Amino acid sequence: MVTRRDVQIEELVGLTMKSVKREGQEILLTTGSGRRFVMKHEQDCCESVEIESITGDLADLVGSPILLAEESTNHESPKDAAAESFTWTFYKLATVKGWVDIRWYGESSGYYSESISIEEILPTWEEQRLFGRL
Repeated sequence: MVTRRDVQIEELVGLTMKSVKREGQEILLTTGSGRRFVMKHEQDCCESVEIESITGDLADLVGSPILLAEESTNHESPKDAAAESFTWTFYKLATVKGWVDIRWYGESSGYYSESISIEEILPTWEEQRLFGRL
């Protein structure tokens, strides 16, 4: 069983990433010390939330400490004029090597969440024992 804890984007400031990659509609971040984070939308039922675009190079976030990590949202300019509810969510991450903007778009009836979650994937007891992360 995987244990996760919710984190705020600002908690990434000061961490140095070993890898940052997109896998489908998720962004996976791994630090040099082995901490793992995932940015994603938890699908509920009748909403659609996806990564609309990534501006910048994810490789710029690797090997140097994160200096800036911020989130903003916008409820203007829906992709579909008939959308009952929609949210643009923007994440800006930067190191001395460059910055990346990850733009998500969510649409729903207004009942379901269009939000993005950032979770730290905590090591299992076995990983802690094997790799000394107690």
